[in-house]
Amino acid sequence: MSAISPSPTHPYDALTPDLILDAVERSGARCDGRLQALNSYENRVYQVGMEDGTDIIAKFYRPQRWRREAIVEEHLFALELAEAELPIVAPLPGEGGDTLSEHAGFLYALYPRQRGRAPELDDEDTLHWMGRFIARIHAIGSLQPFAHRPRIDITTFGEEPAHYLMDAGLVPPDLMPAFATAVEQALAQIRQCFDRAGTPAAIRLHGDCHASNVLWDAEGPHFVDLDDARNGPAVQDLWMLLSGERDAMERQLGAVLRGYREFHDFDMRELHLIEALRTLRLIHYCAWLARRWDDPTFPLNFPWFNTQRYWQDQILALREQLALMQEPPLAPAVND
Repeated sequence: MSAISPSPTHPYDALTPDLILDAVERSGARCDGRLQALNSYENRVYQVGMEDGTDIIAKFYRPQRWRREAIVEEHLFALELAEAELPIVAPLPGEGGDTLSEHAGFLYALYPRQRGRAPELDDEDTLHWMGRFIARIHAIGSLQPFAHRPRIDITTFGEEPAHYLMDAGLVPPDLMPAFATAVEQALAQIRQCFDRAGTPAAIRLHGDCHASNVLWDAEGPHFVDLDDARNGPAVQDLWMLLSGERDAMERQLGAVLRGYREFHDFDMRELHLIEALRTLRLIHYCAWLARRWDDPTFPLNFPWFNTQRYWQDQILALREQLALMQEPPLAPAVND
């Protein structure tokens, strides 16, 4: 098995508490010294106490991941949604009115703290509610595409990460033939799924719309973290709400689409993409872990990565997805 080791130094090593508090105060806020790291791997996110007793969220973007223009575009999308009275947690403007700031080489943004819990996705009323709000996001997202953010497609989420994994020498030699075959077959089946879906419209998406990126309170859902916002098919923001056996997912899908169609049209051909997008996420996630291994946070939190068992499980998962992609698409259950 190929060994990969975290780098002894990483850009985030320079992100000290003093630097964080100094950056927040440069934006016009007044801190009281309270600082708590929140659960985030791609970026560094902190809850920062203010002198008035409130808290704000400070998000420091991973260096060299996004260009400044792409982050600004994310912020503008969030503000556009918030202006339409959608429950998006949008960035706060600083004293100069900009939402993106820079300090000591780090790009960062401040957000209001939003309380809430994860949504109960096994509840059909919750799914109906989620569908309505996602549709409203998509109604605005479909008005124009992102200019500086990439697209969710077979190339960016499948072919490129797959090539990275096989070229990086991470897969154990005895498993490489099986892994390469599984990836090749999966990508071929993904292309067939996209062919069956026709040419779905690529709209601005949340991009990573799973339960952890939604906070639920008495007023309903609040969508957070547009860091993975991209252009792509609408169903990308729906399929991660589905889980369980096929009949359970069809019930869930029916509830989501009943809410969705109240505010936006849905191209039913995109249902051919659900398992294809799930497979693309599997490949992309594996490469994401590999590319981030120089960040000391990743070996600590993902100790099972790059083990013999890990690669065996990936091969098995790809083979299972290959079978699922050959089945008919989910049929949304009709509410009696």
